[in-house]
Amino acid sequence: MKRFLLSILLLAGLTACEQDWNERNGYDTGNSGDNGSEESVVNKEKELWLDASANFKRFEKKEDICKWLDKIREVGFNKIVISVRSCSGDVIYPSKVMKQTSTLNGVTINRDWDYLEFMISEAHKRDMKAAVATTIFPVGSPSSQSGPVYRNEEWARNTCIQYHRSGMTDIRNEKNEVAAFANPLDTDVQKKVLEMLSELVTDYDLDALVLDYCRYPGGGASDFSDMSRQAFESYMGKSVEKWPEDIFTYNADNTRKPGPYYTQWWEFRSMNIRNFVVKVKECVKALKPDVQLEYWAGSWWHGLYLQGQNWASPNASLTPAPWMSNDYRRTGFADQLDIFQLGAYLKEVHGADNPSSVEYAINNAKKLIGSDCKLYGTLSCAEADFDIESAVYLCLMRTQGLMVFDIVHVINNNKWDAIRRGIERAEKDLKSQNASKQ
Repeated sequence: MKRFLLSILLLAGLTACEQDWNERNGYDTGNSGDNGSEESVVNKEKELWLDASANFKRFEKKEDICKWLDKIREVGFNKIVISVRSCSGDVIYPSKVMKQTSTLNGVTINRDWDYLEFMISEAHKRDMKAAVATTIFPVGSPSSQSGPVYRNEEWARNTCIQYHRSGMTDIRNEKNEVAAFANPLDTDVQKKVLEMLSELVTDYDLDALVLDYCRYPGGGASDFSDMSRQAFESYMGKSVEKWPEDIFTYNADNTRKPGPYYTQWWEFRSMNIRNFVVKVKECVKALKPDVQLEYWAGSWWHGLYLQGQNWASPNASLTPAPWMSNDYRRTGFADQLDIFQLGAYLKEVHGADNPSSVEYAINNAKKLIGSDCKLYGTLSCAEADFDIESAVYLCLMRTQGLMVFDIVHVINNNKWDAIRRGIERAEKDLKSQNASKQ
């Protein structure tokens, strides 16, 4: 559900001219190929996401884990994504780097065994791969005032400063924010995150590492700290005389009015995220070259500049936009990934000309990513009436893999059989296609 809300939050911060451009040019449409559809569906990765917070109670005991892994494998999934860190900033495995929490969403569980190690081991026993997903820059929950940023001064001094029409605020104090984010360009923050990722890769037999919330907060209001100002001035090679007015100001209706450095600002922030992803890749591959690096982001690429998320190839051909600098293309980071999880959490399945369809999102992503990395179509089961069977089939036929979010939605909306049918139908049709070409 959090990711459906994301698209709404993104649109809320757009200027009038940006909204008009997005409506007219939000995605490139068309089919640029089917990303390896000749590969057998049996060999394609079919992932199911296991959210840390929503499933905390569900996986309380070892027998619970085994029961659900049996069900997951039986339906046709061959990989699980184990989320181990929520937006609260604490982790649910024993760590020397981060605090292990025993309480999430009011549920307290005290284990005398390593949850993550057991989950990975049991997945491997069932011939399933195990990816570990972690939030990157969230370090606390503003709504509950909990997490590292609220109890640790070392974290507290690195949080994002938000620029609103009413003035500057610390994101820690904005209780409507989904998370208190640390400043992504802060080297101390980056060091702590890389230590956490290094520990996961070193201590656990994971097959992939998935980056989640590896971005700025939504809405485009962050980060306007002195640190970011100095870094931005260094990036441009000139001083910003009026801060933050030379970036943008707010109109009476709370839309943004661009200043002289408006487009350079979005480029700068996206480059910060690209540079960090480069560091993560270097870190992971130096420790275990075979561990795959994956990244999840929403399919609505045209709005993600607000969060510094240019998941396209740095060689992509981009349609000019009011917020886009001439060099924005260079900030793309698809070339640093093994797998991009395209968050096509949309209402419709089919429609090459329908921006609300999974098909439309896949077509656009193929053009933006090219051959830089593998593209997996990812779907949400949060809406009970969503045609997950057709969407699973489409993703397996048109992309190189599948991820379904989340097991809690699959269970609540009873989508097991529909997912199974989608997988089986795609496997049958791909085998038929391959046989006709031989």
